[in-house]
Amino acid sequence: MPRHDYRLIVFDWDGTLMDSAAKIVRCFESAVIDVGVPSPGDAAIRHIIGLGLNEAIEALLPDCDSATRVRVIDRYRDHFLHLDQTEMPLFPGVRAGLEDLAERGYLLAVATGKARRGLARVLEDTGLGGLFVASRCADESFSKPHPQMLLDILDDTGTDARAAVMIGDTIYDMEMARNAGVDSLAVSYGVHARDQLLAHSPRGCFESFVEVHEWLR
Repeated sequence: MPRHDYRLIVFDWDGTLMDSAAKIVRCFESAVIDVGVPSPGDAAIRHIIGLGLNEAIEALLPDCDSATRVRVIDRYRDHFLHLDQTEMPLFPGVRAGLEDLAERGYLLAVATGKARRGLARVLEDTGLGGLFVASRCADESFSKPHPQMLLDILDDTGTDARAAVMIGDTIYDMEMARNAGVDSLAVSYGVHARDQLLAHSPRGCFESFVEVHEWLR
């Protein structure tokens, strides 16, 4: 499909639009320390970024009981929303690129492993909320790589899967797109390595958001 045939562009948030991996890792580390369970380590935490919080905790702490996992989730949310002050800047070129794409008539949307409260907060903090016509979060849908988020967004916007593209930094984004019958574009500046992303056959893999924007233009 020629790139100009896309009507709808769906973005992952963490690791694709916002440089938030360092904060996510720090908050997970703080949460497990608070609860008193061993840390799974930086690499393991980075690998699950993009999943819904419940699925992420289950993957990181498979030997813990459900009550312990709930406590870790609660502490993680406290650190992320209130206690941890790690900055989460937008990646270079994101604001100008999104504004340009919206002006060119693309429909923009977000499919994220964040909870709705977390997404609402960053949309308000960045002032980008008005650019997106639809969004889906992990606490109101099945987690990636299940296709529900994308299927809901397609339905909300009245868009055929062939006219949409999913952009993300993880294999979960690539798998979700494939499961929904949607094209994908990968970015290698997030949490998963370029070779992992290319194994899922995205239409392109880019080293910066500026490159993504140029390709879409």
